Amino acid sequence: MQKAARNNIAAKAVDENDAYESIVSDLMCLIGQVQASLSRIENAIVCETSLASMEAADADIFVLDDVTPRYAVAGAALKACDAGLGAALEFLLEAKAMEHQLN
Repeated sequence: MQKAARNNIAAKAVDENDAYESIVSDLMCLIGQVQASLSRIENAIVCETSLASMEAADADIFVLDDVTPRYAVAGAALKACDAGLGAALEFLLEAKAMEHQLN
């Protein structure tokens, strides 16, 4: 009976460790995807801005419409998401480190 109880505790510890590693892995993946999207937005802004400038120079006209606002809201949301995900990951890693120090 004691052996079964010990096996239960060991199985629970393994399951908790697997869950922790899965969450950390998911957070790291999400952070990578958010950062890749931020990079794409920055590249799109640079591309569209340079194209608009070239067109304006060729036609001797001034372009008053800035492409940046189109991406500003999405970029701000992604930056907030990136910060939140980073904080969540840091919290999990610190909690695990504290747990190891206590054991």
